[in-house]
Amino acid sequence: MSEKKEIFADGIGQIHFAGGMVRYDFVTLQPEADGQAPVPQSNVRIIMPPQGFLSALNSMQQLIDKLLEAGVLQKNENAGKKK
Repeated sequence: MSEKKEIFADGIGQIHFAGGMVRYDFVTLQPEADGQAPVPQSNVRIIMPPQGFLSALNSMQQLIDKLLEAGVLQKNENAGKKK
């Protein structure tokens, strides 16, 4: 069995479309001096074609639905409402 590389990210800093590809810049939070809030630092970029992006989005939505059903996540009923 081949060895797999694991990458940790605190989140996505940017996601954009350029050169016909969807690009995700993943970030990790880096501590600042004197107890200031951590600063996101880009460390990995994933590039995929639009069809791969749509497939990944579909997979993520299916996982979100399962997490909601299991009670791990809760819907935010106020999300998307304008103030």
